[in-house]
Amino acid sequence: MTERSLSWQAVCPVAELVPGTFIEFRLKEKAVEPEGMPLTGFVFLERGTPKAYLNLCPHLGVELNWMPGRFMDADNLFIQCATHGALFKPGTGECIAGPCQGDALTALDVRRQGDQIEVRLQR
Repeated sequence: MTERSLSWQAVCPVAELVPGTFIEFRLKEKAVEPEGMPLTGFVFLERGTPKAYLNLCPHLGVELNWMPGRFMDADNLFIQCATHGALFKPGTGECIAGPCQGDALTALDVRRQGDQIEVRLQR
């Protein structure tokens, strides 16, 4: 799907990453298929730990959120695909309901570097 890179990219100040907030960003890397398509992701806190995924449903390849920054289901328990309702565990990205059940979101490496949150595509 994407070329893997070891390049870290700052996506937001640490202070902006607060519980209940999802911060979207565009990656420097582009998708391999379709060639050159921009890749987007999102970062959030899962039980105090930063987590980040590509904003890409494994079933249809569409963005997950239904509005900017809106990724969770009505009960605020699972990440939900706005297109077909698939539910993903926030901590692991595993799909537990919907057409891509058993598949998972593409996780990004996340780290705190000074006052910034940085991400990179995993190898």
